[in-house]
Amino acid sequence: MGTLEYNSSRPPIEVDDATLAHLKIVIGTKLRRHESFMMTWLPEEKNPAGRLTIWMHPAIPLILAFDGSRMPEIDTKRIERMMENLNARGELVLDQLG
Repeated sequence: MGTLEYNSSRPPIEVDDATLAHLKIVIGTKLRRHESFMMTWLPEEKNPAGRLTIWMHPAIPLILAFDGSRMPEIDTKRIERMMENLNARGELVLDQLG
């Protein structure tokens, strides 16, 4: 289980390495183009809050930490689906990735 840490304002978001590898490409592509967007996820069960949403912006620090030393295999179709959903909604929903 890897982590995604954004702006160090909350505990890191836990994400499996395969999903994190795909997020790295999608988020990197959007931020490299200076395209901001929202990202939403369900927090850990120990956190009583409901869904959380952050505004992803190129100027805010982002750390992706993989648990394993090998990069997971990338599924280009998954990347395409993620980008299409993000571009259509303006929001990347982590629990609906696949």
